[in-house]
This record gives sequence, structure tokens and C-alpha cells, in this order.
Amino acid sequence: MATAELVLGLLHGGPAHGYDVKRGHDAWFPDSKPLAFGQVYSTLARLERDELVEIVDRGSEGGPERTVYALTAKGRQHLAEWLAEPIQPALGAVDELVRKVVATIRTGEDATAFLARQRSSHLRRIRELKASDRGEDPSGRLARDYMALHLDADLRWLDTALDRITAQKESTR
Repeated sequence: MATAELVLGLLHGGPAHGYDVKRGHDAWFPDSKPLAFGQVYSTLARLERDELVEIVDRGSEGGPERTVYALTAKGRQHLAEWLAEPIQPALGAVDELVRKVVATIRTGEDATAFLARQRSSHLRRIRELKASDRGEDPSGRLARDYMALHLDADLRWLDTALDRITAQKESTR
């Protein structure tokens, strides 16, 4: 994940402190893993070191000290370049689902039972994503659509895997 660039994007709207950055990320991607505070602050420190953000204020306002960060001109340029560059498809990448199915087959475990459990899990998650319409802005809905469509593609792959495993079992009888 391009955490640094996402932080730059979150600061695009104006100066913010680390808590605001974390809260903004979690609002942008409500169904994803929340961004850890440690990751926010280490990313902000690297961005400051690289002169992509600068500290514009430090204050406590009766609570803990909060450092406020803002994009620099260099940071705005970096963000613009990142946003303009298309993502390269992950050719040859094998995610945990594929690894687990292959391991299940290779170890002689019941792959069809595993595939059925995984299929149920995917269907449950798709239903959750489709049911969680929070009346948010279109970008939040797009993130949910992306996740649901990826899960749907996984379901098609799971069905293909089940067909191949079943065909293999029948051909060895």
C-alpha cells in the first residue's frame, strides 16, 4: 500500500495532525484495516525528512502536544505525479487464498470442504459490504464496490478450482 502517498492525499485538503490523518484514512476506507497510529507518525516523519510535508504548528490546547503538518510544494508535486501514474497489474502475484488452496491439495486435506467454507466466507463478506450503505460520498461506495467485485472474482476462481479438483478426482477413479 502506498501509505506515504495516501497521507499526502489526506493532507491535500489542508494542514492536519496525525490523529486527523488517521481518522481521515479510516473514513476514506471504512471497511479496510484501520491505519495504525504508529504508521501514521512514522510516515509523517519520513515525509518531513523528504521535505514533502512541513510542520506548521505545535500546540497542546490543554491536551497532549499535537504537531500539525502541511504539504509542501514538493509534496503537492509528488502527490500529483503519484495520482497520474497508473498501477501496474500484479502479474504472478499469489495471494493467501491461492496459497492455502494449493497447500490444502498438496497436503492431502479435503480441498472441496475448504473451498466450500471459503466460498461461504466470501459470500458473507459480500453481503456485509452491500448492506453497509452509510450514505457516504461516492468514493466510499467505490471502495466497497472494489472489494465486493474482487471477492466476486475470487468466487469465480473458487468455483473453477472446485470444478478442476472434482474433474481430477473423477479421472483418477
